Amino acid sequence: MDDALYQPNLGGDLVAEALSRDLDRPVIYLDDGGVITARRLRDDISRYAQAFQSLEPPPVRAALLSKNRVEVPAVFYAISFAGIISTALHPLGSIEDFLYVIEDAEIDLLVYDDGFEEKAQELYRRASRLKHLVAIGKGGTGTALEELASGFIPHSLMPRRADPEAIARIAYSGGTTGKPKGIVVTQRGVVTSTLIQLTEWEWPDEIRHLICSPLSHAGASVLTAILQKGGSMMVLGGFDPVSFMEAVQKHRITSALMVPTMVLTLLDHPRFGEFDLSSLQTVFYGASAFPAARLREAIDKLGPVFFQFYGQAEAPMSVTVMRKADHLVDDPFRLSSCGRPTPWVRVALLDDDCKPVPDGEPGEICVQGPLLMGGYLNKPEETEKAFEGGWLHTGDVAVRNAEDGFLRIVDRKKDMIVTGGFNVYAREVEDVIAAHPGVKRVAVFGVPDSKWGEAVKAVVVADAANPVSADELIAKVKAEKGSVQAPKSIDFVGEIPLSPVGKPDKKALKALYSN
Repeated sequence: MDDALYQPNLGGDLVAEALSRDLDRPVIYLDDGGVITARRLRDDISRYAQAFQSLEPPPVRAALLSKNRVEVPAVFYAISFAGIISTALHPLGSIEDFLYVIEDAEIDLLVYDDGFEEKAQELYRRASRLKHLVAIGKGGTGTALEELASGFIPHSLMPRRADPEAIARIAYSGGTTGKPKGIVVTQRGVVTSTLIQLTEWEWPDEIRHLICSPLSHAGASVLTAILQKGGSMMVLGGFDPVSFMEAVQKHRITSALMVPTMVLTLLDHPRFGEFDLSSLQTVFYGASAFPAARLREAIDKLGPVFFQFYGQAEAPMSVTVMRKADHLVDDPFRLSSCGRPTPWVRVALLDDDCKPVPDGEPGEICVQGPLLMGGYLNKPEETEKAFEGGWLHTGDVAVRNAEDGFLRIVDRKKDMIVTGGFNVYAREVEDVIAAHPGVKRVAVFGVPDSKWGEAVKAVVVADAANPVSADELIAKVKAEKGSVQAPKSIDFVGEIPLSPVGKPDKKALKALYSN
């Protein structure tokens, strides 16, 4: 029997199909008023893919290092259509971060934004496996991509047949507990993630999507769904609150993908009220907790436009979703929820013995289904641990509401604070503190304590217009959650450090306050 008979369509098939119709439609709007049509995007992908294939020796694995720029979507897809496994380097990373990933993932091609020329030169000198440098923009140490691609004639995109279990990409974890792990993203996982976005996400009827998250990471994850739905996008170089609001107003943006810290930065900006943001119909958000009190404020100011997705690189984007209508502003439990599982995965809350916990009791979110990673690159023991008992263990602890099945994440398992023999979940404390009108941002974590083992610690960014004291906030937590969960101390800070993906960097906070 022909092996192709039951071959499922994969990510490349979805892109090729989307770029085979309505070729004159705009897909990327440029800030200067120009557009990139579906035809031009298709042709650029085709030329770039041929350019990558022309390199000798042929590259097997590529790393992409770039800020957000309009060429990146074509480069992102071209690497895949050339049959090359891709890895993203975060533009805010260090040379040592990049070197570790390049060596660990056995990268032989680096495609880089010409703004990173000096770093590319150093990486080429120090990374023994690196054979090719290709620059987006002006060439330098590396050949300019446009120059390399100029001799190739574009043609219709032909996705390569691939085993669904083959490696499509290698993503790297944040490395909060040591060196980052290479997460094997399979062809199966890529297409499943996109299918969930196509079927479960609430897209506007007319999609004009603003990309402000790094295209190297979350920003690119929605590209295929947007193309399939006939939508268009505009690419911001990065997130700046004023630039974001200007773009929404000017281009009548209807959707955006953001992390909670971005939304809070908008709300707290002194110029927030100057811009017409009424065109926004959907704000997709995820990656970290959104304090219930501030989410209620966001809904009040921007309307019922918020759609939450929960996942991780090991199960990308959408293990659970919470739709716009599910955001009940008068229900604090619901606003602190991460939604309900999509029908494409199976989810259970398990204890340390891999047994289900009763509703209302905390358990680790564990997942089965086609969304999951293929494992950790060259780390069989860690892969086995992650898949213990036949489930992916996410490391996130949640409780399930028996009445409606909504999950509420209370903490990362490794961030749980054990104080005086009692378990304290940071999210529970953060939600109480964040509900005070004098609090803009808060992060809660454990610090070593000779008496308690660990002490609950909070850092707070205060609202100058609503003064609040540490004693007042501690008393509030005691009244609502009990003395065990009350912080032993609270420090007021100008800002809370963030990880490269916009989460409060609790590793950095613990290091700072544990000395």
